Amino acid sequence: MTRTILAIESSCDDTSAAVIQEGQVLSNIIASQKTHKDYGGVVPEVASREHIQKIIPVVEAALVEAGVDKSELNAIAVTRGPGLLGSLIVGVSFAKSLAQGLQIPLIEVQHMHAHILANFAENPVPTFPFICLTVSGGHTQLVRVNAHNEMIILGQTKDDAAGEAFDKAGKMLGLPYPAGPEVDKLAQQGEAIFTFPTANVPDLDFSFSGFKTAVLYFLQKQTKEDPEFVDKQLNNLCASIQENICETLIKKLKKAADREKISTLAIAGGVSANSGLRNKFKALCDQHNYEGFIPHIRFCTDNAGMIAMAAWYKYLEKDFSGLGMTPEPRMKF
Repeated sequence: MTRTILAIESSCDDTSAAVIQEGQVLSNIIASQKTHKDYGGVVPEVASREHIQKIIPVVEAALVEAGVDKSELNAIAVTRGPGLLGSLIVGVSFAKSLAQGLQIPLIEVQHMHAHILANFAENPVPTFPFICLTVSGGHTQLVRVNAHNEMIILGQTKDDAAGEAFDKAGKMLGLPYPAGPEVDKLAQQGEAIFTFPTANVPDLDFSFSGFKTAVLYFLQKQTKEDPEFVDKQLNNLCASIQENICETLIKKLKKAADREKISTLAIAGGVSANSGLRNKFKALCDQHNYEGFIPHIRFCTDNAGMIAMAAWYKYLEKDFSGLGMTPEPRMKF
């Protein structure tokens, strides 16, 4: 019997559905919510309403692209958390109803586990154990991955995530939301000529709140002296911000590899789509003869394809959830 799973992701502002069959992702449909640009950030209530409008068309599109009928599904997977409560409620409620209607198992997925397992969506895939640097708008973690369903956090941010640092610093420069991708694009046309202090956080943890404050004070000082400073130096400012954040991440990843004596490394999460981080990661692996893995761009940002991968390995272990399962916006790792 061919085993087929429909996966749903609705943790923030992307409504996504994917179909996985025998471990192969057949479709991965994402509907992004553009309306949040008007507010300069995600508005939870707006996100919830848009998920309600988009979830049925997105699921139908994923089934059509995969060439799969609902009657052929063996399980329904969904992000349980972490994420925005209202957004999670839409996805979880829909998944539970569909699983009950089709009388098939329900599989809950931890969002950050799924980001890591996006590295298994396409060949080649990492061998165990490996260390994954997982960086997104809400999380920054170093994780030792011993098996598909066995992961240990080695270090994480004490305050703000790297993705948030990108977005907030970009917002200070007047870039539209989400500012992170804009910073990356402009950084490629500039040089990292400005330096910002880096928080001295012990062991394998991170801190980016001080970095954001340093950028703010620097810009206030420079624009007081020259009101056109940001316009004149925009590309160089973006390059400098990107260099600082990415260098901090890579140094900690190297430290984790040395401490754990592991030479297989990976990155994951929305910020792993950043060209500066990808280049630094590849350079690190080349320099120290590490075996490095990076998911394809389409599996980096929030997407149901990664939820499907995580669900596949839980399905193999018959790790199912009851229909009484509820969303967990602060779901533990």
